[in-house]
Amino acid sequence: MKFNYGKIFLLGFGFFGVSVIWSVYNAFVPLFLANKYGLAPAMIGFFMTLDNIAALFIQPPVGAWSDRLRTKIGRRMPFILIGAPVGALAFGLIPLAAVLPLFVACTSTLLLSMAFWRTPVVALMPDVTPSQFRSQANGIINLMGGIGTIIASLVGSTLYEININFPFWMGSVLVVLAALLVFIFIKEPKEYEKEDVKPNMFASLRELFQEKEKSGLRILFAIFFWFLAYTGIEAFLTLYATRRLGISEGDAGRLMGHMGIFFVLFALVAGLAGSRLGRRVSIAAGLFVMGLLTVCLAVLPVDLLTISLTKLPVLGTIRVVNLFLMGAGIAWSFVNINSLPMVVDLTTAARIGTFTGLYYLFSTFSAIVGPNLNGLIVQLSGNNYNTMMFVAPFFLFIAMVLILGAKRGEAQKNG
Repeated sequence: MKFNYGKIFLLGFGFFGVSVIWSVYNAFVPLFLANKYGLAPAMIGFFMTLDNIAALFIQPPVGAWSDRLRTKIGRRMPFILIGAPVGALAFGLIPLAAVLPLFVACTSTLLLSMAFWRTPVVALMPDVTPSQFRSQANGIINLMGGIGTIIASLVGSTLYEININFPFWMGSVLVVLAALLVFIFIKEPKEYEKEDVKPNMFASLRELFQEKEKSGLRILFAIFFWFLAYTGIEAFLTLYATRRLGISEGDAGRLMGHMGIFFVLFALVAGLAGSRLGRRVSIAAGLFVMGLLTVCLAVLPVDLLTISLTKLPVLGTIRVVNLFLMGAGIAWSFVNINSLPMVVDLTTAARIGTFTGLYYLFSTFSAIVGPNLNGLIVQLSGNNYNTMMFVAPFFLFIAMVLILGAKRGEAQKNG
């Protein structure tokens, strides 16, 4: 198995499609819930975790199922060809919903269909990439995902100001095109490594708990804690920006795009750092910087954070707060790029989908707890959205301690 940059870039369109959908969803659905349907912060936090509740029950077993599946078009492709178009249709209908029950029906269909194909499309990367190149490959995959985030956040925000339907329709078209590109250009391996025992998520998790050396568990729980911080902030970032900082909805929607730009710019650098300096050290460095920047957002005065530095086409107004989020984008690339390769290098090729599912089990459960916890904290503090910036560094510190104690998960030279 050889490493092919062109193939990985094409495979990245799958993650591109996923990122477009969730970036538009996370930016504008909270605004609908607060402004159109009048929901309280804690209820918005719960609603924004429904995608992760669906993913928690669907993505891990689907990963193990895809390990076992054998079809003429491969073991991952059937999930992509079913999930992507159904998700695209449901996504395009979300802004058209006139009442909350219909809105929930559209979002629920989206959540189920996206959960159905995400693990298989991500598992394709280690399927076609040798171990020692997986950090670089994941850098490329996340580069494409970051481009999706930028398009969704920046172009989507501009379209939102014209018509609230347009960013959702853009996402629907792009996710279908992305899935088609993956299907046309990516050929799965014809032969698969065999195991005596069929891949099973719960059996694999039990094995990790029973191992004397706990690196696998340390990595998975570190993932849980850093996503606890990240997803909690992400779910309320537009409301934090509009309610605490007084930024317009359009510019608030662009904040994740600015973070995404620097995530993209440093995605390949983060992959190379993981390959040469080590994944564990690279992740720990990213967690430390993210924690420091979040503390700054918590303690610096609003007047300083909202100072306008410049205004650019599409990018909108650049304020001091944007600079901190750009730095967080760089730090997050070092964390995110190197985490999945650590997890899949705990196992064999026959169970890559299963361990990708374990990655999503812990990150998804965290993404359920994070927004709910932050929503509750915000509500208990009298709707002070700044309180979540004090909580996040605590979780990032726990994750850093856990990952520094892991002894496995680095690249295997002959893998």
